[in-house]
Amino acid sequence: MDKIAYFVQKSNTNATAVAIFGAIGAVVVAAKALSFLKVLVDVFLRSGINVKKYDAGNGGWAVITGASDGIGKEFAFQLASKKLNIVLVSRTESKLKVLAEELEQKYNIETKVHAMDFAKGDDKDYQALQALVAPINVTVLVNNVGTNHEIPTPFEQETDKIVKDIVEININAAMKVTKIIVPHMVARKKGLIINLGSFAGLVPTPYLSVYSGSKAFLSSWSQAIGAELAPKGITVQNVNTYFVVSAMSKIRRATMLIPMPKPYVRSVLGQIGISGGASTPYTSTPFYSHAIANWLIDNTFGRAFWVKQNYNIQVDIRKRALRKREREAAAAAKSQ
Repeated sequence: MDKIAYFVQKSNTNATAVAIFGAIGAVVVAAKALSFLKVLVDVFLRSGINVKKYDAGNGGWAVITGASDGIGKEFAFQLASKKLNIVLVSRTESKLKVLAEELEQKYNIETKVHAMDFAKGDDKDYQALQALVAPINVTVLVNNVGTNHEIPTPFEQETDKIVKDIVEININAAMKVTKIIVPHMVARKKGLIINLGSFAGLVPTPYLSVYSGSKAFLSSWSQAIGAELAPKGITVQNVNTYFVVSAMSKIRRATMLIPMPKPYVRSVLGQIGISGGASTPYTSTPFYSHAIANWLIDNTFGRAFWVKQNYNIQVDIRKRALRKREREAAAAAKSQ
């Protein structure tokens, strides 16, 4: 009889344990489902802060770095269409002047241009930019300028120049330009800072180690200054970006996961202050397919898995890039 009672008690205990773990599992699944539902609501239903808040149509100015091509150029068009005046900052003055003239004629706004090579890190260039923006009401800053490795490369084989350029352009330029602009925003208790981040900063990317590290810095720095500046009326948003068709990405054809600059920038400006797929503070992943990918990275398999995936992808890209270089070198030698 005692044995029967023991087995009954043990069976009840096991059933209770199964019920408890089942309940915990159900709660975890429900929480995951709700978090995914929030992502869908964010990217498909919610609207972010209206750009009019930043004096669009009322004398406000946007400063855009890396403005002559790609995503930066698209930011210039879309912010100008919202009646913000535009300061275009990039390396090639002739491109900037052509773009400035087009923006003024199309949208009836004012523009200023400042040509500088961010890779040089020349203090005189930054001083000239500071003087240029001193008399105007800068309410929006888009830190878009960036550079990457030419091809995926092991860190010990990368050239000193490429390492230096990535650090100077992706890290130092963002800090220096922001340091110039922020006092204007603090004085008016109004401002928006958009930093163009990357999935490479979300998940470390072997063979793009310096670029990946620079974007991880941008993410962490954006969170820190975002917390500092929020009480002063300034919104900081690190935009977590997967691939976009551009010269830097070297991708020419759009897909569901890789948009053209126009719809991508539209999603960024349409969801200011909304996290989208991002779980990191002061961060947004606004484009719908990027948001879903971001959620999957945060909620499935673990980071070790995703780092390994990045490793395999970059190894394959490197092999193909090296074969292409060999073919080009052989063709060049044959033509001589």
